[in-house]
Amino acid sequence: MPKQRERLEDREVLSSVDGQHERNVQMIAAEFRRGFEAVDKIDRPAVSIFGSARVAEGQHFYDLARKVGGEFARAGWAVVTGGGPGTMEAANRGAQEAGGLSVGFNIRLPHEQAANPYIDLLLTFDHFYARKTMFVKAAEGFVIFPGGFGTMDELFESLTLIQVGKVFHFPVVLMDRDYWEEMVSWMRRELLGKKMISPDDLALLSRTDDPCEAVRIVLEHHELQNGETVARA
Repeated sequence: MPKQRERLEDREVLSSVDGQHERNVQMIAAEFRRGFEAVDKIDRPAVSIFGSARVAEGQHFYDLARKVGGEFARAGWAVVTGGGPGTMEAANRGAQEAGGLSVGFNIRLPHEQAANPYIDLLLTFDHFYARKTMFVKAAEGFVIFPGGFGTMDELFESLTLIQVGKVFHFPVVLMDRDYWEEMVSWMRRELLGKKMISPDDLALLSRTDDPCEAVRIVLEHHELQNGETVARA
């Protein structure tokens, strides 16, 4: 029987003391390596799709995410999610049903988040920061569905990385205009109005209700970026 891989929880890292650092660093580095190797297996452009795990099959956002996943798959793209239930399951399901590559980067949680059954390439992480890096490394765009704190975290981290130039600019598409209306209005009124951000920062966001438009925004930007890269070369 193969030896079970030792696990290291984020809480252990944050409470670790001198003498444990080398072990902790090695285990975290090993998880990053597994993540990079998993991303290398994605043989086509990919989009990362985020949204609530609390959305049930048959609900509007589930159906919408399933359609978006299918549209990306039919366009020849891989769909990457957090690998769990709800919106993640719906996007993976849509991709797999359309014959595409469905990827799940799951996370071990204290209450256990089981991976959904619609994943072709699955990797389960112990550490949020390693997992979040893979979402960015794998993706040519983000599509954000309605969700809670975790979804907001992914949204604002992506915007921050683009804003400060740590990653190449890629589209961030918010699905369901009504859900995001108050947040975008607040950003425009408070953040932009008080010059905490620039107009270009706010322009990083697109909003739509249409699955086909979401896919078009991401694909057109990818084609433009590829054209610019070839021209510079």
